[in-house]
Amino acid sequence: MIKLGEMQELVIAKKVEFGVYLVSPDDVRGEDKILLPQKQVPEDAQSGDRITVFVYRDSSDRKIATTKRPKIVMGEIAYLKVAEMSRIGAFMNWGLEKDLFLPFKEQVGEIKLNGEYLVGLYIDKSDRLCATMNLFKVLRTDSPYKVNDMVKGTVFSLKRGLGAMVAVDGKYLGLIHEGEILKPMRPGDVVELRVSNIKEDGKLDLSLKDAPRLQIDKDGEKVLSVLMKNKGQLRLNDESSPEAIYDALNMSKSSFKKAIGRLMKKGIIDITREGIRLAEKGSGIENRNQGPKAIQRNNDRNNGRSRSNDSRNSGFKSNEGRNSSYRSNDSKNSNYRSTDNKNDKSNFKSKDSRESYRDKNKERNNTTNKRK
Repeated sequence: MIKLGEMQELVIAKKVEFGVYLVSPDDVRGEDKILLPQKQVPEDAQSGDRITVFVYRDSSDRKIATTKRPKIVMGEIAYLKVAEMSRIGAFMNWGLEKDLFLPFKEQVGEIKLNGEYLVGLYIDKSDRLCATMNLFKVLRTDSPYKVNDMVKGTVFSLKRGLGAMVAVDGKYLGLIHEGEILKPMRPGDVVELRVSNIKEDGKLDLSLKDAPRLQIDKDGEKVLSVLMKNKGQLRLNDESSPEAIYDALNMSKSSFKKAIGRLMKKGIIDITREGIRLAEKGSGIENRNQGPKAIQRNNDRNNGRSRSNDSRNSGFKSNEGRNSSYRSNDSKNSNYRSTDNKNDKSNFKSKDSRESYRDKNKERNNTTNKRK
């Protein structure tokens, strides 16, 4: 089958004065024929020979073949120059006699004469080849790449909250996530990339080659390693001199500041005036990254904290002892009260006895007086 917009190998079925007719190798009957003009036919070409050609439509809207390869074919993107502007769209130079049409509905932004724009190729409803600036519908998702393969790509769109859309090798759709982009990017930038993931639908997740973020992660690991060797503390912070930082960590001050900033955001370290130290809530991460001895040391620290807490709790117990002493004091007070009561009663008894004694004396005196 002859395919519009693609480079393909066809067979010479018949020679005529104005050229040769070509058919697809699997077209035994030769029903689908296409003309290759005489000026394109090799001098020694014979019937049955195979020729690689590109198929498009001429100015009369007829399918025609050419041995020239245009600047863009189906499934690719390229920068093309605007050769003419019209009411219905723009015409772009793509290296063939007939210019490529870019309809208004396929344009993105302002288009100017002689301007160069990144476009792809598609077939419209009338079975004609046209250009489009909406590259999502022309890039392929059947790439041959594997994870960690290095590739080149062209940025064609930037989407806030998503990242940079990339045409990998001018054919395949990929994305650099926003979190991977640490420096300004613009449409048209050509960048070296690493395939970090291949999605189920074939789209590529990409990382910038030697991206600053990856370097920050390496620097962060180095900072953590030195922190652990120094019992979780390091007398360096963002106010330290570049020389001191380089001597301790063998890295620049800029890299150091980025690394500790990232570690602090993750809650792994705290930054103080004296330097940096492992954060309490980072102990889980610390344990995952350390060996058994380091983990045991952390457990010992935690046990020490537990013992100190127990001692504090024992203080509360001693308070109970104090309370018991208060209770004993209360009992003493009750004794005092009971003693007072006894004294009061004894006082009452002694008073009564004194009164009875007076009464008896009076009676005796009266009796004596009577006898006299």
